[in-house]
Amino acid sequence: MTYSIQLIINTSNERLREELIGRLSLFEFDGFEEKDEQLLCFYTEGKIDEVELNKLMQQYGLSYSRAVISPQNWNAVWESSFAPVVVNDFCCVRADFHKPIVKTKYEIIITPKMSFGTGHHATTYLMLEQMSKMDFKGKSVADFGTGTGILAIMAEKLGSRYIYAIDNDEWSIENAKENVERNGCKVVTIESKGSFNGDEKYDIILANINKNVIIETLDGLVFGLNKGGRILLSGLLKKDEQDMLSLFKQLNLIHITTVDKDEWISILAVANLT
Repeated sequence: MTYSIQLIINTSNERLREELIGRLSLFEFDGFEEKDEQLLCFYTEGKIDEVELNKLMQQYGLSYSRAVISPQNWNAVWESSFAPVVVNDFCCVRADFHKPIVKTKYEIIITPKMSFGTGHHATTYLMLEQMSKMDFKGKSVADFGTGTGILAIMAEKLGSRYIYAIDNDEWSIENAKENVERNGCKVVTIESKGSFNGDEKYDIILANINKNVIIETLDGLVFGLNKGGRILLSGLLKKDEQDMLSLFKQLNLIHITTVDKDEWISILAVANLT
């Protein structure tokens, strides 16, 4: 018999809790909840690599406790805590049970499930903010690590002619397909895939993942760019910026801009025309 486990991390630092959620999302947790001065992480017994978890906790000088809890409907828990996300006057991301937000130019309606990337995380916010200043009209776009499909949906709303969205998580693929359909998208193709091989060339590549995956796949992503194509990255911390800029030089990418929110950053670069 398997059990549901609640992992309890005590920290009053809100920004640290946000950063931890980003790092812990790489593990197979079922969900997270911020409560008072704690971060609660929920998972099914046997699904978490505790050796890697302990290494991560040591990096932050934190400890944790665990408790066996009764089975819960995680989607219901998630929906109860899901609030609309508003990116300036550019767009909002909301569930269908929220009232429309009329002050934004674009609206994305999603079914809030446990897939990472619902827009609450700072990196998704930063990606949308950067996208608001980019030209997508008539462009071909690849969304690597699409998650819930939010960035792919926004790319279509901004006028892209074709969007290829991939992810290696079947739960995310299912949720992304549902969200793409809900938003009436016509030019988004979603595929379950764990790597980007650059068989096709794109005008814009979006990748909101994490530093390790970006480093492992960046050369392939750059190979998939048309000359003068742009790549927009996030899932990165402020301390990662210099490492990324060094990689850009090696791969003939020209840094355009970096924006930040809390401890997170999003970096935009362009493939050198020469």
